[in-house]
Amino acid sequence: MKKVSHMIEVNHISKDFVAPKKYPGLRGAVKGLFSAEKVIKTAVDDISFSIDTGEIVGYIGSNGAGKSTTIKMMTGILVPTKGTCTVAGINPSRSRKENAQNIGVVFGQRTQLWWDLPLSESFTILKEIYNVSDAAYAEQMEFLNRVLALQDFFDRPVRTLSLGQRMRADLGAALLHNPKVLYLDEPTIGLDLVVKDNIRKAIKEINEKYQTTVILTTHDIGDIEELCSRIMIIDEGRKIYDGSLSELKDTYGTKRKVSMEVRQPEKIKGLRLHELLGVQEAECSMALNLENSTLSVTFDKHKLQVPQLLSAVMAVTEVKDIQIQETELAEIVKEIYNHGVGGAA
Repeated sequence: MKKVSHMIEVNHISKDFVAPKKYPGLRGAVKGLFSAEKVIKTAVDDISFSIDTGEIVGYIGSNGAGKSTTIKMMTGILVPTKGTCTVAGINPSRSRKENAQNIGVVFGQRTQLWWDLPLSESFTILKEIYNVSDAAYAEQMEFLNRVLALQDFFDRPVRTLSLGQRMRADLGAALLHNPKVLYLDEPTIGLDLVVKDNIRKAIKEINEKYQTTVILTTHDIGDIEELCSRIMIIDEGRKIYDGSLSELKDTYGTKRKVSMEVRQPEKIKGLRLHELLGVQEAECSMALNLENSTLSVTFDKHKLQVPQLLSAVMAVTEVKDIQIQETELAEIVKEIYNHGVGGAA
């Protein structure tokens, strides 16, 4: 068996698409019919990374950022214009059949199951396609029934399943041959909170039991926070962040909000808190609600500490209660999408 240093290695891959040049207006549309001019659109631009066995990595970006194109190159559907990609030591586009044995894929809005057949028959077909032995099939089905509860609807036609049931079925189908790598594209899209939680628990257990490497693309930040220890962000075809969730929050989630219930809110009115603390007004903003006696202060956590803030407020009035709120991951990612890494810092 070939020994690989990383489960997935991507080295300077790019993907260009060639399309006919479009011209404005009706006259331009007619001109386009006869023009041979082409334009090159770069969907993925010189991306490199490696992923180890057993990692769960969130690969996220706004629509059109290049996520799906990267995944298609890693699964062997597309061939990179430049660079190289290996999965379990195999070039996925050159050895598609061998690569298919190593990977499982779940697309949230598509299914690999046969729509009019009972789920059990879909699994029997996939068992033969992947050449899974009877013993391995029985062992895997026992595990999948335990974590995904497939037996509840195993004999029903796929078309009669609810969205949550179909997602569990698709996840089970992708794992039937015990792949080394699992690609998940929006696995919890459209699901209610209970079903989402069950799907996430199943993914965690599968990862822990088999050390399955998981690549997750999603717009649901809850999926990222619950499942991923590492996150990669892609924008306009380029990788702009690759690191841990905690590092992302610490580096780019610079804002912290402290809400204090105070004894005498009227004493706070007109207070120029940033001057007392020796910071710029942009680095420390305050809002006072006289009705519920609450003072809310939002500040840069790298410039100011909570004890400093409390000391300044308590010098003016008694603080009865305090709540500290960090920047939500969703807000950090949104800022990065809108302004880039530099703009989010």
